[in-house]
Amino acid sequence: MKHQMRHVGWLVLSVTWVVLAASPALAAEAAAEAGAGLWYRGLIALAAGLGLGLAAFGAALGQGRATAAAMESIGRNANSADRIFTPLIVGLALMEALALYALVIAFFLQGKV
Repeated sequence: MKHQMRHVGWLVLSVTWVVLAASPALAAEAAAEAGAGLWYRGLIALAAGLGLGLAAFGAALGQGRATAAAMESIGRNANSADRIFTPLIVGLALMEALALYALVIAFFLQGKV
C-alpha cells in the first residue's frame, strides 16, 4: 500500500510538472491571440483547475483514510462505535468544507478570466 502511494505521488508530481512546463507556451499563444496585456488569464484558469483538482484529491484521500481507520477501530471494539461515529462525521464535514472552500476560490479565480 505504501509503495502504491509513493507511485501515485510521483505520478501526480510528474503530471503537475508537465502542466506547469507547458503553461508558459499556452499562455504565450493566448497572449498572441488576445493581446499582449492578457497573458495572465491562462495562468489564472490553470491555477483554478489545478487547485480544485488537488483539493478534491486531498479531501478524497483524507476521507478514505479517516473512514478506514474508524471502521477498523469499530471492528476491533464494537462497543465504541457510538463514541467514534460523531468525531468521524465532524472530521469528514471539515474535510469536505476545505474542498468546498477550494471550489469557491476556483470560482472566484474563473471570474477574473
